[in-house]
Amino acid sequence: METILSIAGKPGLFRLVSRGKQTLIVETLDEAKRRIPAFATDRVTSLADVAMYTDSEDIPLWQVLKNVGEKEQSKACSINYRKASGQELRKYFAEVLPEYDRERVHDSDIKKLLQWYDILVKNGITDFEDALKPTQGDNVDDRNEEEA
Repeated sequence: METILSIAGKPGLFRLVSRGKQTLIVETLDEAKRRIPAFATDRVTSLADVAMYTDSEDIPLWQVLKNVGEKEQSKACSINYRKASGQELRKYFAEVLPEYDRERVHDSDIKKLLQWYDILVKNGITDFEDALKPTQGDNVDDRNEEEA
């Protein structure tokens, strides 16, 4: 099972390759497959821990990506999220997740989600539930249980 990560300040997504004492070795999810260190000071987020706000309960990212995949038939996004207006983004996103919280989900969140979707699909990852489910030790609660 691979762990897919986002690192604040670094474009794209990364696959966890190895763990060091105070670093993670990650590989870019692109053609280059470049390996770089992610340090303890970097804000690293596992996509398995990301969720979208809705009017009722938060929806895991894999479910939202799955909805986008169903709409797009597992192909790249039909909307140009880089150039789309906020109104176009919100209209598109309402088709994917009708009950999303319009106050807490920003245009930049929708753009980031669609960018991640395109990266994952381009790299052959279309089973989002399997690819983004938490693995042993990914979740802070898991690590606390292991240490106890």
